[in-house]
Amino acid sequence: MATFLKHGKTDQEKQEADTKVQQAVSNIIQDIEERGDSAVRDLSEKFDQWSPESFRLSQQEIETAMAELPDDVIHDIKFAQEQIENFAKHQRESIQDIEVETRPGVYLGHKNIPVNSVGCYIPGGRYPMVASSHMSIVTAKVAGVDRVIACTPPANGEIPAATVAAMHMAGADEIYLLGGVQAMTAMGVGTETIEPVDMIVGPGNAFVAEAKRQLFGRVGIDLLAGPTETLVIADDTADVEMVATDILGQAEHGPTSPGALITTSQSLAESLEDEISRQLQTLPTADVAEVAWRDNGTIIVVENDEEAVHEADKLAFEHVEVLTKDPDYFLNNLTNYGALFLGPETNVAYGDKVIGTNHTLPTKQAAKYTGGLWVGKFLKNCTYQRVTQEASVEIGKYAERLCELEGFMGHKEQASLRVRRYENS
Repeated sequence: MATFLKHGKTDQEKQEADTKVQQAVSNIIQDIEERGDSAVRDLSEKFDQWSPESFRLSQQEIETAMAELPDDVIHDIKFAQEQIENFAKHQRESIQDIEVETRPGVYLGHKNIPVNSVGCYIPGGRYPMVASSHMSIVTAKVAGVDRVIACTPPANGEIPAATVAAMHMAGADEIYLLGGVQAMTAMGVGTETIEPVDMIVGPGNAFVAEAKRQLFGRVGIDLLAGPTETLVIADDTADVEMVATDILGQAEHGPTSPGALITTSQSLAESLEDEISRQLQTLPTADVAEVAWRDNGTIIVVENDEEAVHEADKLAFEHVEVLTKDPDYFLNNLTNYGALFLGPETNVAYGDKVIGTNHTLPTKQAAKYTGGLWVGKFLKNCTYQRVTQEASVEIGKYAERLCELEGFMGHKEQASLRVRRYENS
């Protein structure tokens, strides 16, 4: 039986915080719906102290921002985008249109049609998420989206040069220096100067995630991304330094970011707290990571790999690192996770920044029913059908009886019309 040496916050405590966020976001969305650009400007001034003549960056502003950056930064951004683009292209090639003859004269098929327009949110704040430009914009463009716009907040009243460069290099058609709920709502609902999109994607804080939730239905979304989650599954072959480093490396995302260890090693479990305390003494982002671990850290001791899989699937965390003698056991048996990192040679930071897989992933147990952002999220799988006259008669007779069974007589007449028209033709 699994033993919990440490627990994070309860669901009730988390729900109380969520309720406050929901009301604040609802008020902002309603304000933008009613006042459009004026509301957006007021909110930008309030939250970001930013009120330019135009929130959309001009080509000259983009070029100026890029010129500020050293060549090696441009090179590194280009390298990362090439990795994300390469993997996304392989994913796109795996998605095929089909047409099959399921019965004589009955042809069924589907087409994978790109969404027409997408809005990508690139977070700023304490950590300007340059990598989110690659993950959303590049992937949307590989999928074939015609219009991709992107928003990112200003950085202390300035244009965040590296983020803007990444957005431009990724292929964004329009770039807006706009953050938070006002950015998500402007893209999703539209204003006098921002044409609305069909889908909004990208990570963000609790307010951005809540805006996506409330806007869903009017626009599509990728998923509801909450605080970053990291689970390490380890046995006695793992070393405590690596486990602590990899948990704290993600805990720095924010004070509400859960980190967890599931292990078959009692000694590893018992030594983790001391190692985390040791590393926090020198970690530059310890002010955030320490709170995240204190309030949301979990340590679970299990008897064997099978029980580790059971507990991990219950958690359904966003990131799962496997530091065991047989990582493939977890690849073959785990079912609920956003992304898997197999063996000590890799880690979550690779996936977050550069290796090629997407870093926008399910949280809050959404991994039980969805994967992360990928080219398929930007494609609509649309079916079609066509039949010969002979097949229409055969199918129509079945349809007549089945429609009458349900009492849908108008439906039945659609079938009967074809039977009468084609049966003796």
